[in-house]
Amino acid sequence: MIAPAAGTAYDTPMNAKEPIHIVGGGLAGSEAAWQIASAGHPVVIHEMRPVRKTAAHETDNLAELVCSNSFRSDDAEYNAVGLLHEELRRCNSLIMRAADGAKVPAGSALAVDRNLFSETVQAALMDHPLVSLEREEIAGLPPAEWKSVIVATGPLTSEPLSKAVLEATGEDGLSFFDAIAPIVYKESIDFDIAWFQSRYDKPGPGGGTADYINCPMTETEYNAFLDALDAAEKTEFHGWEKDTPYFEACLPIEVMAERGRETLRFGPMKPVGLTNPHTGEQAHAVVQLRQDNTLGTLYNIVGFQTKLKHGAQKDVFRMIPGLQNAEFARLGGIHRNTFINSPRLLDDQLRLKVRPNLRFAGQVTGVEGYVESTAVGLIAGRLALAEEMGETLAPPPDVTALGALHRHITGGANAETFQPMNVNFGLFPLAEGIFRGRGKKMAKKKAKSDRALAALADWLGEPTEETGTVSDTAEQTGA
Repeated sequence: MIAPAAGTAYDTPMNAKEPIHIVGGGLAGSEAAWQIASAGHPVVIHEMRPVRKTAAHETDNLAELVCSNSFRSDDAEYNAVGLLHEELRRCNSLIMRAADGAKVPAGSALAVDRNLFSETVQAALMDHPLVSLEREEIAGLPPAEWKSVIVATGPLTSEPLSKAVLEATGEDGLSFFDAIAPIVYKESIDFDIAWFQSRYDKPGPGGGTADYINCPMTETEYNAFLDALDAAEKTEFHGWEKDTPYFEACLPIEVMAERGRETLRFGPMKPVGLTNPHTGEQAHAVVQLRQDNTLGTLYNIVGFQTKLKHGAQKDVFRMIPGLQNAEFARLGGIHRNTFINSPRLLDDQLRLKVRPNLRFAGQVTGVEGYVESTAVGLIAGRLALAEEMGETLAPPPDVTALGALHRHITGGANAETFQPMNVNFGLFPLAEGIFRGRGKKMAKKKAKSDRALAALADWLGEPTEETGTVSDTAEQTGA
């Protein structure tokens, strides 16, 4: 089942079919709406902003990005996230189309201008004749008369809806903290100290090898920074929040520092692959900044999610050489994320077992990341659409990135220890074939990517070109 391209004309009036309702206008909800409407079925998006604001959003736009402007690696051959990008593109993803159109330099990653991205998504949906938007909070379970509903409320699901879902399922709440990195005005960065360079001069999608701003630290400066980070005033949690775990892939900078004085040097502040042109040497530690908007006026500090109070952030982060006069367009913050125990609660159609008219999509299902959220939104939209047409659509094959994520949240993960997960090749079935030699690790990844795209084409009902067998791929890469 392939959704028609954007711009398809529809003769069926909006009220001739009962709409599918989508609660939440983030990336997952927006993608689900696009998939449904593009195939000729009406959809209603229910978005609570601005009627009710969240702790992280700043605008009322659909698909607003809050934690980062990065969609991470765009390498479709050797990186699971890049493969997921490509699969989404081949599935007529609105989110990926908007991301490609709002791209800013970020080495081999796909990063976007936040405002242009969300404006593009919102405009596409609002211009579609089969999409309507209701600005309202669904404070509890959706009305029983709504035949088909996709709950895509994200990690900031409102308390009344969260409570209603938990009561209906008999589950305890699952949650973790997620932190936001600060954004700096480029003009306030001192380039007598800082410089442009991508790690190892690796070219990005646009061919550039200098997509990041780098701020070097000596060992003395690094140790002073750690001491200040440790002593700085931090956000205090409420009693009910204190036992909530962080998501390991998005730890606050000060939490990472607490794990050892070398942790940051082997994490977001690693100096390898970078040479300071001012000295010709490698620094002891390096802070990188990545472009945050198309104009190139804003840069976010990579990996510097934080729970420091705002005044402390300015004092501590201005200790970074090159940022001593930094002006901040946005300071970091922290918010509580919520997700359900999907392996226990959802069936393979992403339906809530105790209320099959409710599907769940996006980060509330326990996937982590913009692209992963979008992927589950796409799957939920297509599954809901097929059901409305009286059909049963099989989920994406397990060997695809889409299918690997789907399987993880619908039973592949252990419900007793379920935690949020980014897409990774560890979620895929093993690649067939014999892989030997120094290149075997890369060959396995390439084999999984080739297999995934072929399987996706079959799922979409598309003709495929011969891409060679797995053994051929291994041979070609020197495995």
